[in-house]
Amino acid sequence: MFKKQLAALLAATAFVMPMVAHASGDHAHGDAAVAQAFIKEIQADQNAYAAAKGAAFFQELSKGQKPRATVVTCSDSRVHTSMLDKTPEGDLFMVRNIGNQLATAKGSVQYGVNHLASSLLLFIGHSSCGAIKAAGGDYSTLEEPIRKELDTINIAKGSANIEGVKANVNNQVAAALKDWDAQVKAGHLLVVGAVYDFSDDMKQGAGKLNIININGETDPAKLRNMPAPAAKAAH
Repeated sequence: MFKKQLAALLAATAFVMPMVAHASGDHAHGDAAVAQAFIKEIQADQNAYAAAKGAAFFQELSKGQKPRATVVTCSDSRVHTSMLDKTPEGDLFMVRNIGNQLATAKGSVQYGVNHLASSLLLFIGHSSCGAIKAAGGDYSTLEEPIRKELDTINIAKGSANIEGVKANVNNQVAAALKDWDAQVKAGHLLVVGAVYDFSDDMKQGAGKLNIININGETDPAKLRNMPAPAAKAAH
């Protein structure tokens, strides 16, 4: 099994080279042998997926997409569609970048909302976020393209990671509301901010998706009592 092979490899290399801090500007390195094993596992899993879904499933997908949600989430490998939707194909238009930002992926988000007519624009931050940790500290030694993406994360320096995560999510919702104000007011779009909290930093349960912002409203009591708008006719 690949996971066992990877664990053994990592254990061996731990004695050879020390752990490096990414924020210092040092680089970690992968291993081509690990990649060769992993691509075989990916192919096997994908073949099993295709066989389980069947040809009719893919024929339906080939007709086009009408995703109900455009989702902007972090590139972090711990954050995936499987925790949002059992059947994400054709349902979630996924946009991923470090820090789950609008500014660094605006064209993709515009495409999902303006051209695919998603009814929900969902920003998802997550606990233990490396981008938030970096943006809240000194990232001057990182590569210029990474610094450029971190520059658009506006959070207080030195704040607790989860507080920075929540502040960043609220900032993304606020930015989106400026761009899609008319659609929100007309009832065509809902802009939501959430935190996928696998570390249980918010003490609401490990692995829970916590909604912290709906169309700019962040008061927890008001969020719990917000009435659901009536669904409009299909676009």
